[in-house]
Amino acid sequence: VLLCCSPMLASCRRVTFFPAVLTLPAGSSATFFCNISMENDSGSEYSLNWYKETNHSQAQKIAEISQNNPQTKTEKYLLTNHTPAFKIEILNLHQNDSGSYYCGLITFFEPDKVMESNRSHLVVTAAPEKTNATDEPEMEEGSAPNHSRAVLVGILLLTGAVVLLIFGYLTVTYRRGDVQKPPSENTPAEEKPPMVSISTVDYGVLEFQWDQRTQVPPETRPVDQTEYATIIFPEEKPITPERGKKHQD
Repeated sequence: VLLCCSPMLASCRRVTFFPAVLTLPAGSSATFFCNISMENDSGSEYSLNWYKETNHSQAQKIAEISQNNPQTKTEKYLLTNHTPAFKIEILNLHQNDSGSYYCGLITFFEPDKVMESNRSHLVVTAAPEKTNATDEPEMEEGSAPNHSRAVLVGILLLTGAVVLLIFGYLTVTYRRGDVQKPPSENTPAEEKPPMVSISTVDYGVLEFQWDQRTQVPPETRPVDQTEYATIIFPEEKPITPERGKKHQD
């Protein structure tokens, strides 16, 4: 929209509002710009107002920023002065923020004090991302008990298998340790080593002396004869390896 002042005034202004259409999901932020172009500006003071129309109803003022104010912030709107452009951000959009927006230039000490910009349309849609994000946890919560049970059963089975493996390993190790122990450790204290019986034969020479009192004359002495005798030794105790060694010595 181009508004030109009367020839008696030395300045000519144009106010534009863009972008023309914005479609955004709920929860995001919408940004509009109001640009002021001036020719032969006389340096008069001014301020900007932002308006909202809903269903072609009467416009409602929603925000304002002065020429010398760099920034203005409210709970819903953030206005920033980038002369000759002014930015407005609509924060945390809701579906009831949909409507037509425009800005109005308010000048002081001039006949035409109000100049309005063109209208821009804002459409706020539902947030499918948030809806899906809320639906998915519900589905996950529904299946959470079964999933938790399956995980618990798997953990128990794995733990049981590990315990059995450890028990089997310890049992085999203990048995191997018993086999490899020296005989003195495996044999009870009251048991004695097995007895080894060794048969021995002792030889001796028997000498028989003649009775001098009954000597026979040489001529009548009978021929020498060899006498044999059987000697029975009493039964001895079994000889252990240690006793056998001592006996051999």
